[in-house]
Amino acid sequence: MPGPLEAALGRRDVADAGDVLRRWARGGATMTAACIGTFVLAESGLLDRERATTTWWLGPMFRTRYPGVLLDESHMLVKSGSVVTAGAALGHMDLALWIVRSASPRLAALTAKYLIVDSRPSQSAYALTDHLAHADPVVQRFETWARARLTDGFSLDEAARAVGASKRTLARRTARVLGKSPLSYVQALRVERALHLLKTGSASVDEVAARVGYADGATLRALLRRNVNLGVREIRRMP
Repeated sequence: MPGPLEAALGRRDVADAGDVLRRWARGGATMTAACIGTFVLAESGLLDRERATTTWWLGPMFRTRYPGVLLDESHMLVKSGSVVTAGAALGHMDLALWIVRSASPRLAALTAKYLIVDSRPSQSAYALTDHLAHADPVVQRFETWARARLTDGFSLDEAARAVGASKRTLARRTARVLGKSPLSYVQALRVERALHLLKTGSASVDEVAARVGYADGATLRALLRRNVNLGVREIRRMP
């Protein structure tokens, strides 16, 4: 959680690790980190101006602490220059397989089968958006308001009035906490609801689309593919 992690990042061994990491990077090493290890790498400065990911529920803290990093916590793996970062907890497994795959895709595929590890290109399918929203009271009020209106069209003016903030303030808060615009966050909520409905029920894609505010199933299919890189059949097979 953010509190204990922030305290840990102030320890002397983290600063010492930064010295070592920078030395290895100067020597041409490929630098990798997963889960909260990405914070240690960011502390070293090696992620500045690079694209990166981290464990999804610590995205708001990461974005605030390291504004110079181009964070996209929706992805499971992000390669940027000579740095590779991975997402939450079992992202270590994805990172290890990436390293093996860089030498032999065939060996990586075989290893994944032995370990019963499926491809997880995105963290979005697993993220709990309401957990992220609680990092800021304005975003939390917006999340509650938006969830109650997923079948309706989105209006930034109405959203700002509902949460008691200006449109600019609402947009700034959602960008800082979530890395998304208000509209993109509403789309993420719709994807989350659609994933739940597809995994737990037998409604058709068109029926699910209507229940999350889209006119047809084709629009929903495209949104799911773009956000979680999964098709409907793959989603229905998810645990």
